[in-house]
Amino acid sequence: MAQTTGSVPPDQRPPPAVRRPDPSVVLFDGLCNLCSRSVQFIITRDRGGRFRFASIGSDAATRALSRLSQTEPLPDSVVLIEQGRVFTRSTAALRIARHLRFPWSLAYVLVVVPRPIRDWIYTRIARRRYRWFGKSEVCMVPTQAMRERFLT
Repeated sequence: MAQTTGSVPPDQRPPPAVRRPDPSVVLFDGLCNLCSRSVQFIITRDRGGRFRFASIGSDAATRALSRLSQTEPLPDSVVLIEQGRVFTRSTAALRIARHLRFPWSLAYVLVVVPRPIRDWIYTRIARRRYRWFGKSEVCMVPTQAMRERFLT
């Protein structure tokens, strides 16, 4: 079949654009030692650098959330923004886990536990996190290697 007039020969077409999914954003309590250690844990087990991070009270977090229509009050411990949706509490933690390297990705099977039960457990831990793990006077300062993973 002959080429139609005005078409570009295949060898002269630009390569198809590779569309990378928008990175998922993890908002965390920057003063909480458990939360800061969790961020470090995620970074070392994150396949392909999927997650970006920001302290939940930062300007970067405010900008990230302003693009979304969020009506539910947000917790002060962890929030996940993924594919334009906001996930909180246990659902956020499990959705993060499913993208981590094996065996941590297996934790996602806990999503079958009804959300009220998962969130009840999550809330008990979140309320005691400062007492159990401590609180820093200043937000976590990422290392030079981690800095590119943080929103500014």
